[in-house]
Parts: sequence; structure tokens; C-alpha cells
Amino acid sequence: MPLAANALQCPPPNFTPPDQVKLTGDEVLVVTHPSIAFDGRMASKVGMDQAVRLAKSRKIPVIYLKDDGPESEYFFGDCSPDYWLHSVDGDISIDFQPSHLYTVGGHWELCQSRTLHDVMFAWSRQGKKRDLKITTFMDGVYMKGSMSFQETDPYHDAFQRFVGIVNYGRGGEAFNNKLTMLEAMGIIVNGPKQLDFLTRSLPHYERTLPDYRVQIVLDGSSPKVLQKGKGFNPPTLTFEFISSAANLDSPFGP
Repeated sequence: MPLAANALQCPPPNFTPPDQVKLTGDEVLVVTHPSIAFDGRMASKVGMDQAVRLAKSRKIPVIYLKDDGPESEYFFGDCSPDYWLHSVDGDISIDFQPSHLYTVGGHWELCQSRTLHDVMFAWSRQGKKRDLKITTFMDGVYMKGSMSFQETDPYHDAFQRFVGIVNYGRGGEAFNNKLTMLEAMGIIVNGPKQLDFLTRSLPHYERTLPDYRVQIVLDGSSPKVLQKGKGFNPPTLTFEFISSAANLDSPFGP
């Protein structure tokens, strides 16, 4: 399958050993597996590229995670991250110090979930408990709807109509014909139900960071507390979901 004209076939990357990754600032962007092997319609490409441009404009380090698939399957619009890391299934094993992770790319239910879990696990092993914020740009993350939408959901019929449209003529839902998280929000529409949908697909924070206060925020909404944490003033883990990095990439953005 040929890539779009604005998707570069990057040369074979020079992977950095995990113990040589040095992140000294408070923020980092991790891009997990943007590949046509998993996102055949490149639904997440525009959002992923926008997030990379935003990070570079703000001098935020960028890490690309790549598996053993050929470079021709990846649809990066920029071949110059700060680090390339080899990652089989979204795994990332670095000394993670930044307190704000921005994330795009991967299959939300699989490799992206593994990336977030590994970051949370690394965070849990630090001596000092600190606040952690994970911001996901929803137009830059792909997901297989049938792994997240449930038949009992009141918006399941709308999901099936959407899948029928993007898979028209294919004879059913193709594995690599994904939708983005933002498209999922467009299917659900209702704000509280969107939060519930996102909450049930989060990595297992209750196992990894059981002492933390955990909250979720959707496009600037009031935080919804998912776990109270332990003690008088527990550290906070915030899952923030933003429609697009384009929402921040303006002279009037944060």
C-alpha cells in the first residue's frame, strides 16, 4: 500500500539504548507505532503529525517507538525525533523523569496501553511520589472499536453505522481499518458517556499507583475523580484527553 505524499518513508533508524535516553525537562512526547499495519486508513496521521509539530515548536523532546515492521509501513511526517526506541508492543523502559507525558500514535487498547502502563510503572518505582500528568491527543491515537464499544452501550448502533461506512465494500471490520479516539467521541457525543467510555479503557492505575489520587479530564472539563488516593495530601495522576494538538497550537492556546 503506497503511503500518502506527506508521509515520509524514514531511513532505518538508529535506535538509542534505553539507558542512554536522557530527559531533563518536565515534558516529553512519545509516539507509539504509527503504522499502516495497524492503522491502514492512516486515520491518526494528521493528529500525530500535529502533535509532533507542537512538541518541536515548544522544545519538548520527542520519542518515536518502532517495532520490527518495515519503515515503509510507518507514516511519520517528520523523521527527526530526539530518540528512536525499539519497542515490540509499545514497551518503553527508560528512566522516566518528566512529570508530563504527551502521547499519540499507538493502538489504544494494545500497544498504547502498554506504553502508558510502562510509564506508570517506572513512575511507581521512584523514591519520591510526584504528580504525573498524561495528555492524550485523541485525533492522533487509533483504536479498534470492537475492542472498546460494547453491545449494551446506548451508542452501539451509531458505532456499527460508522464501522459500516469506513469498511464499506470490505465484507466486515478489517483489523487494520481503525478509527481514532476523536471519532469515537463523535459517535458517543454525550459528555458524561464519553468520560465513562474513556475511563473503562484506562491502563490499570489502581494496581500500579494505588496511593495516588486519580482524575480524568476531557477537553478542559472539570476533573472527575476516579480514585481518592491515600493520606492527607496524596500525589495526583491526571489522565487528560484533548481533541487535537491543533487546539493548543495557536497564539491564543495555553
